Amino acid sequence: MKIRKMAAFLCCLLYSFALQAAPGDPISLETMIIDVPTAETFDRYQASFLTRAYDHGTIMESVDFGVFPRINIGVSVAAHELLGSSDDVRVLDPDFQAKWKIFDGNLYLPAIAIGYDGRRYGYGYDEHRIYTDSKDYLDDRKGGYITLSREIIFPGLNATAGLNLSDWEKLYWFTGMYYTWADKVSLLAEWDNIRNVRDSRLNIGARFYLHPSLALDAAVRRIGRGDESERILQIRYVTNF
Repeated sequence: MKIRKMAAFLCCLLYSFALQAAPGDPISLETMIIDVPTAETFDRYQASFLTRAYDHGTIMESVDFGVFPRINIGVSVAAHELLGSSDDVRVLDPDFQAKWKIFDGNLYLPAIAIGYDGRRYGYGYDEHRIYTDSKDYLDDRKGGYITLSREIIFPGLNATAGLNLSDWEKLYWFTGMYYTWADKVSLLAEWDNIRNVRDSRLNIGARFYLHPSLALDAAVRRIGRGDESERILQIRYVTNF
């Protein structure tokens, strides 16, 4: 029942935007799989509004802008326990993200981008990964990263791999792929935060294109991690400014 309430909330939140989106404003490119960044960027003068609903009634809003060709910058902010009946709603510290596509790719080489992602997930967990009255996060920020992407094997199947330096201290790597069918739905899979099996995260999901400028994602994160596993919904609206 809770996941249905999240879906209804997100659809109502951006429904008015969808009605105003012009057919000539398609979603630019797949800049993220779920948590894994691809080498793609939004076009110049495009703005992306991404709303994610996830564990413990948290809502995160991320806004990204194509400020220069191949360069995106953005900011994110989350409200913890916003959904539900809790009286302890907390607005978390804002996070910053940026990406620069440094190579478009060719017949033999993948596209390459470098960036920074300050978003963190799983607020309120302690050092033993138990949800409690804590200001720590279950998932650290991705930090600085380099990512490589290209289409592989057959049309519509795209793969991404890269390295990230979480909090400028520990080096991790990530990989993922997605397959888009008939411009209506994409199947998503990724293995993120890979340093050892315990720290890594396996995520799968699907992306539904509701409108040329509007997409809805449904995914499961941290598969096989017991109480740490979570279902998420996120909706993205892209327009020009």
